[in-house]
Amino acid sequence: MRSKKLLTAACILSGCLVMNSCVGSFGLFNKLATWNKKATNSKFLNEIIFLLISPAYAVCGAVDALVLNSIEFWSGSNPIASVGKTRNVVGQDGKIYAVKTLKDGYEITTPNGRVLNFEYDKQTDAWSMAEGGVKKEIFRFDKDGKTIQAMLPSGQPLQVSLNEAGVYQTRLAVNGGVYFAAR
Repeated sequence: MRSKKLLTAACILSGCLVMNSCVGSFGLFNKLATWNKKATNSKFLNEIIFLLISPAYAVCGAVDALVLNSIEFWSGSNPIASVGKTRNVVGQDGKIYAVKTLKDGYEITTPNGRVLNFEYDKQTDAWSMAEGGVKKEIFRFDKDGKTIQAMLPSGQPLQVSLNEAGVYQTRLAVNGGVYFAAR
């Protein structure tokens, strides 16, 4: 009797952890399903493809349910579903910027038409800014996972921690030791 209660409690607890209302768009699963429906002009051949790659549906569904939909729940956008979409964002200057999500970063169009690309390089674990064919590294993550190597405008690297103190240290270095805060 006690083991049944323990099993029931374990099932309820695991259900609460897995089903935490992170119902999202299931972007990865839907992209696979959309591709499968349009893979060929024959619905019979598409069904055969479906049967052959059905394990991929299970993997995509699990990744969506456990990871991507949770990210979407907390951030408001699914990283897979938002690729290729453009959102208008109001900058600190009050102007509207067009931000297009790319596979490896973002394309930002300023109100005056200037286009900046922020690109992530998975091999070097670094973010760079590209404009007019000129690419400049902004920062790279260190292997310890606790610090980054920020590139200052002078070209000098600065190692800072991934917290508020690191942001403050970087702002001081970029602004020549002067940092003004406004409320």
